[in-house]
Amino acid sequence: MAEKAEQPIIIRKKRGGHKGHHSGAWKVAFADFMTAMMAFFLVMWLVGQKDEVKQAVAGYFRDPGKYNTEGKSGVLRGSANIIEAEGPSNGILDDDKKAGSGPSEQEKKALTLVAKTILHELTQQEAFQRLRKNVKIQLTSEGLRIILNESEKSAAFFEPGSSKLLQQSAIILITIAKELGKLQNRLVIEGHTDAAYGGDNGYSNWELSADRANAARSLMEVSGLWDGQVREVRGFADEFPMIQKDPYDRRNRRVTIVVLYESRGSQYDQIEVGANLMDELSG
Repeated sequence: MAEKAEQPIIIRKKRGGHKGHHSGAWKVAFADFMTAMMAFFLVMWLVGQKDEVKQAVAGYFRDPGKYNTEGKSGVLRGSANIIEAEGPSNGILDDDKKAGSGPSEQEKKALTLVAKTILHELTQQEAFQRLRKNVKIQLTSEGLRIILNESEKSAAFFEPGSSKLLQQSAIILITIAKELGKLQNRLVIEGHTDAAYGGDNGYSNWELSADRANAARSLMEVSGLWDGQVREVRGFADEFPMIQKDPYDRRNRRVTIVVLYESRGSQYDQIEVGANLMDELSG
């Protein structure tokens, strides 16, 4: 009888089997990717929004608590913003700062054309030939800045230590007012002094600078500006000398007329509404 064949031994090996648990690192990487994409699309959405939307978003991230407590109070004239992104600036040291998306190239060109027209009209005036070095026109981040500064050795626009305009120089302000009155842009008028005037009987450089700016406003309003075109009158005393290396230089005595870009002018119509702290402070 033939012997029975031996049954071969078969060993089966599993291939590609699971060896323990996955680390889950891919989930973290995927989450980071999705977060980055969300941030990217949020930025792209924000870039295409209007200035007031950008300012409201910036205000929320700057102070979320303030947004939540004061948002429903709203603001007065000019804007639906809840919190201003930037408050009105002093207009002296902030030429590199921008408000919102800033003025358009078209608006810059328009104010440059206005500057050329004003210069042309001034050249027709005899007084301008004498005061040409005392008039400066600049285009800044706020708008068109027209500077009327005093001379080193003699008075050019105002009597020394006084807010009284010199009659022979008033035609400069009158000519400027006639041209600016044709615009829709709002104006800010600034007064500055040098550091020399000490003041008598409590009348200091603060009063003098503000009074000179106000005197310029008064003359310009009866010479061509429309009612309400002047948005603000500022008196800076000797805080912002034009000749910084010499605050006593008489050329630091000046009146500046700022023709605001429309994008900047709208900010001056915004009034931020704040919570009443009287009860909290008195408690």
